[in-house]
Amino acid sequence: MTHPPRGSTAPPRPTAAATTPAVPPQSGSPAPPGRPPATAPDAMPARRTAWAEGVDRLRVAATTEPGRLRVIGAVLALLVVAFGAVTAWQTTERSAAADDVLHSSQPLSAGAADIYRSLADANTAASSGFLAGGQETAASRDLYEKDIRTAAQGLITAAASSDPGSPSAHTITRLNQLLPEYKGLVERARANNRLGYPLGGAYLRYANEKMQGEMLPAAKDLYERENERLDADYADAKPYPWAAIGLGVLVLAGLAWAQHRQYRHTNRVLNQGMVAATTASAVVLLWLVVGHTVARAELNASYDHGVRSLNVLHDARIASLNARGNENLTLVSRGAETKKVSATEVVDRYDYDFQQDMKTLTKGLALAADLADDKAGEAPVTAATGNMKVWKARHLEARKADDDGNYQGALDKVIGAKGATGECFDGVDTNLALALTHEEDEFKRAAGDGLGAMTGLPAGAAALAVLAAAGALLGIGRRLSEYR
Repeated sequence: MTHPPRGSTAPPRPTAAATTPAVPPQSGSPAPPGRPPATAPDAMPARRTAWAEGVDRLRVAATTEPGRLRVIGAVLALLVVAFGAVTAWQTTERSAAADDVLHSSQPLSAGAADIYRSLADANTAASSGFLAGGQETAASRDLYEKDIRTAAQGLITAAASSDPGSPSAHTITRLNQLLPEYKGLVERARANNRLGYPLGGAYLRYANEKMQGEMLPAAKDLYERENERLDADYADAKPYPWAAIGLGVLVLAGLAWAQHRQYRHTNRVLNQGMVAATTASAVVLLWLVVGHTVARAELNASYDHGVRSLNVLHDARIASLNARGNENLTLVSRGAETKKVSATEVVDRYDYDFQQDMKTLTKGLALAADLADDKAGEAPVTAATGNMKVWKARHLEARKADDDGNYQGALDKVIGAKGATGECFDGVDTNLALALTHEEDEFKRAAGDGLGAMTGLPAGAAALAVLAAAGALLGIGRRLSEYR
């Protein structure tokens, strides 16, 4: 049984803290003064991207020596592989261009020159046969037919190598149209000449105009375009591969730095993997520089002592053929075609063209003699020059006989069996052919040596680069194994 407390004193009151229960703050209500706002129970931290996490991991890894070594190994391997890839790419391009010089563009240029020469020679043979009249020899007729076939075959080869729709293709199409037209005019001239009709001379002059005014300019245009292609191939083959050389120097510098760093940290002088990587990279760089330097020197030699001489000799030979044709036509026309060279002077048109062709021939032979770099190349040019001088003297005698009214005497001095200008022309043409053969051989030798200097470099550079990258990774891996 309980009893109420005695006395009049009231019992003590409970404090506010004891009587007021704690109430958690409600969502949406302001936080009490002096307290930070409460965070919503469902709020999640922002997610980071995989790239950011990877960068952070790499940053953390790089603060340790094993992490640094891994980064160094990856960078070195990447540089070495890039060096090998760029070297293989640039040397492949230059090797392909050098191969085009030797096996494509120069032969096509020579083929275009042969088309030009064959057409000019056919024109000369046609005029010589016309002068002989009914006494035209089988050899003269066969030479004309051979030149026509050679020109036609050359046009087929040129068409196969030209791009459809290109200017060269249009030129070849035009020549294919003109060639049968020219041959038809020559046959009409021969037929009328054998019958003794003066119309034969008119047909032959018309055929010559078609040759000189349309066909030879078109053939010359084709020849010049092929020479431009040859020059472009030379321009692609000769430049130094500076990107590959620069990467090679950077790779060697990086490998040297990595080995020096390793020496400072471990006091070890050599690392077999790194030494192998350095050796392989140095071999690639040395091979690249020396090989391309040799190739460039040989390609320059093939151009200076081959292509330039060939171009000059081709031009000289064509000039001699044109001169011979104009000399023949001087007797065919018998003064029917004239040219006014001054206010008071009128000359035979074909004799004037002959003089211009002989000037071109004289300059060409002098330049060819200067370009010849040995006795074998100089000797035929010297012989051709001697033939040309005699030709000029005999031509003057023939012109004097013709001007004096002695047509038969002039004819004998041009197409006669002995002591005629035809002998001199044959000497010039034969010696120029010998000089062309020699210079062609010189070109092939030098261009072949230039191509040979780059043979195997793309594949070798790629293989050695893979070996160098493997060596760098193995060298770094050997160092990493010490931390395990």
